[in-house]
Amino acid sequence: MLKLTKKADYGLMAMKHLAEHAHRGACSAKDVAEAYGIPQEALAKILQRLAKVGLIQSQHGINGGYTLTRDPKMISAFEVIKAIDGPLFITSCVTVRGECGQSDRCTIREPLRKVNESIEQVLKNIKISQMIEEPEVLEVKNLDGKKAEVRKSMELVTIS
Repeated sequence: MLKLTKKADYGLMAMKHLAEHAHRGACSAKDVAEAYGIPQEALAKILQRLAKVGLIQSQHGINGGYTLTRDPKMISAFEVIKAIDGPLFITSCVTVRGECGQSDRCTIREPLRKVNESIEQVLKNIKISQMIEEPEVLEVKNLDGKKAEVRKSMELVTIS
């Protein structure tokens, strides 16, 4: 099973929070940690990593905290995950070295490389802004003629 690390999950949550609250200015690590029930010490380290790669900036002083360095429409989930966890590889054969004990007889190396590339592309296409946007609401009529609201979900992945 492919699964985000807790750190990557927390990083995405923090980026979403900063995007949602950008109009208020900087947000402290404490505010973000309390909003999501994240251990403050862990979040502080994650925010430092995000700042180190330039996704967020820290501001010191009485109104200090963290802000995004770019528009949330320009920051991908992939960038956040890579900043926290490093390169994404689903198996060791997809790494730069690309070797394992089965390299000589492996018949799935290329298909796995394609899967890895597809996952990476999906994560590159998911922007922080999409994590904060409200779903489109459609008004429809029930069978009994009463009005109802239906939330249209955003399609993030297309598999062909």
